[in-house]
Amino acid sequence: MRFDLRGSHGQSKEHSKGNLVALLAQGIELEGTMKCASGTIRLDCHFKGEISCEGTIVVGDRGDVEANLQAKQISVAGKLKGNVHASERLELKEHGVLQGDVETPSLVIDPGAYFQGQCHMPTTGSENLTSHRPPMN
Repeated sequence: MRFDLRGSHGQSKEHSKGNLVALLAQGIELEGTMKCASGTIRLDCHFKGEISCEGTIVVGDRGDVEANLQAKQISVAGKLKGNVHASERLELKEHGVLQGDVETPSLVIDPGAYFQGQCHMPTTGSENLTSHRPPMN
């Protein structure tokens, strides 16, 4: 199954940051590929597959997701098993669980969150971050 969340007549709608364009509530079970042009997708359901969004993906505290996610910002308060690419920021909330590899320039892990996997934090431009790190003792 393929989802494409767009405005009327197939044209992408412009949504402000945080504008909810999809809410998949508890009790829903979906499998497939979901794409969203902008806005926020909130998952409080069971979803299996792949999601890409030009905006934000929120895995709510009741979310149980087995998927690879790609978005500007991703927030995990529920369970997520899969690889994550957040081009701006990834947040793991207090009871959030993430099992999978991560690529993001900004990672925030709240106390009580669980993360198992590898994290790759790309550098911006040609700047070498190792020259800015303090020496390890």
